[in-house]
Amino acid sequence: MNRREIREIRTRFNPEEGNLTNIYGCYVNAGGEVVTEFSLSPLLMEREEKEMYSELLKKTLSGTLGRSLFNVEFKTGDVCSSDEHKLLMALKESHLKDDELRRLFYQKVIETLKLPETNYVIMLVSDVYDVPYKEGSGDEWSEESTDQYEYFICAICPVKNSKGALKYSSEEGEFRSSQTGSILAPPVTGFLFPAFDDRASNIYGMLYYTKSRSELHEELLSGLCGITEVPMASDLQHNAFGQALSDALGDECSLELVRTVTSQLAERVEEHRESKDPAEPEIMLDEVDRILMSGGVSDKGIEEFNEAALRSFGGKTVFNPENLMGQRNLSIETAEAKVTVDAEHIYQVRTEVIDGRNYILIPVGEGVTVNGIDVACGGKDDE
Repeated sequence: MNRREIREIRTRFNPEEGNLTNIYGCYVNAGGEVVTEFSLSPLLMEREEKEMYSELLKKTLSGTLGRSLFNVEFKTGDVCSSDEHKLLMALKESHLKDDELRRLFYQKVIETLKLPETNYVIMLVSDVYDVPYKEGSGDEWSEESTDQYEYFICAICPVKNSKGALKYSSEEGEFRSSQTGSILAPPVTGFLFPAFDDRASNIYGMLYYTKSRSELHEELLSGLCGITEVPMASDLQHNAFGQALSDALGDECSLELVRTVTSQLAERVEEHRESKDPAEPEIMLDEVDRILMSGGVSDKGIEEFNEAALRSFGGKTVFNPENLMGQRNLSIETAEAKVTVDAEHIYQVRTEVIDGRNYILIPVGEGVTVNGIDVACGGKDDE
């Protein structure tokens, strides 16, 4: 799914659209025991409550492709014969109305998901979308539809205990102690099945959501959904790329090289953003090689980097440049200091040997502050 398709489905969860007919759920305590199951009708809810549920569900369709949202695929054999895929299909085809299927799904989540010492809710919602189409080459969408997209969304939300607070009482005209009890927090993970690819149902794929950039809850993808090729979390991709550079290049992995790589990856991300391409940005391994070559890396260094990258990324040769780059700014750490340089000024940073010692030099203009105090830099010239 691309960004445009994700937005199209996300609008289905706007409360005013009235597309949600039932929300099913299961409340699980920290010991993995089912506290209660519930079935709610948004049509009977007050507007504020309906909006809150809608926002929680929409979270599973929020974020950046390749960082919070991942397109994952089932193998052909799994689609044909795996119990995990059969359960997902049965849930979809029953529109979640089968109590026993839901309970089986809840139990599989409980057995699979690792959320230690956490109460949580498994929330499910089903929808049937009459997919509109464009007539001819115009920009107008037809109100008629020839295709239906049937799908469901699973959102797994932690339950947190709210802290006591002083709340204003209009009757007493004072602030009094108030306890609001347990709160349903935004989802930590979830998914949409099946995928909505090329504006049509694709039972060979799903859209997977994670709140954390370092934790995908791979156990849910592999154990519950039967996905064998689990994507790598975005932060882990950045760490793996950096480790491959430093391990393979050794002394060739200089500040100037990292500065060059970071800058060119940032340019690639910006070009993709300006192109309005709804798909996830991509960069090939041989394109990274050319960046390293432009930074002066030897042929041997590039060859060893390729071997290290293939090991770290499981043989993949296509990457998301935004994940490789990590943050846009240049973060420099030594045993003595930590400095962050804004992306637009990274080319001003350089290294130099002074009196036999290595220094990192950053030009200083006006407006220098230390611990929030404006300071003057430099001293008077010697007379």
